[in-house]
Amino acid sequence: MPRIHTLRCRCGQLRGSVDLSGLTNRCVCYCSDCQAFVRHIGANDALDGQGGTDIVQVRPLNLTFTQGAENLACIRLTDKGMLRWYSACCRTPVGNTPADWRMSFVGLIHSCLDREGPPLDESFGPVSMRVGVKSALGDSKPAASGLLSGVARAVAMIVSGRLGGAYRVSPFFDRQTGLPIAKPVVLSASELAAAKGAA
Repeated sequence: MPRIHTLRCRCGQLRGSVDLSGLTNRCVCYCSDCQAFVRHIGANDALDGQGGTDIVQVRPLNLTFTQGAENLACIRLTDKGMLRWYSACCRTPVGNTPADWRMSFVGLIHSCLDREGPPLDESFGPVSMRVGVKSALGDSKPAASGLLSGVARAVAMIVSGRLGGAYRVSPFFDRQTGLPIAKPVVLSASELAAAKGAA
């Protein structure tokens, strides 16, 4: 049997699993956009004390929703921004994907990865990349690390997805049209400012 790590939203209506046999990349991102996303949906507890989000990047091919996929909702901070997915039922952050389904990777946010299973370190390994550190909260910023190796792993995911059309197997996009399964809602300027703490 394949090794998996389970996934669920806070209320349990959305459930799924990640097949651990594929490429993975684990990072903490402190960028203002990741902070704005979780603040906008009211999920501030997804951030660590310095505003970082623990993210596991995997191929969409390795992610399966077994229940409640109809609860997936999607926002974009700007009209050209990433697709940021969450569960509409309880506003649990789920992950980030590029808008183009051919760039096939998803950054799963730790708060949707079921804590009743193995620790994230056991399933996905330790954090190997820290990015967006200039936007970290507090005076003592964490050190950036692992960018080149992390980008290399993300590119490997994208390339492997393009081979044979595997990118079409994604729970976030329609296999025929390539469109997101939920219509992305673009934040207004005032909503974005509020989420970034400027309002």
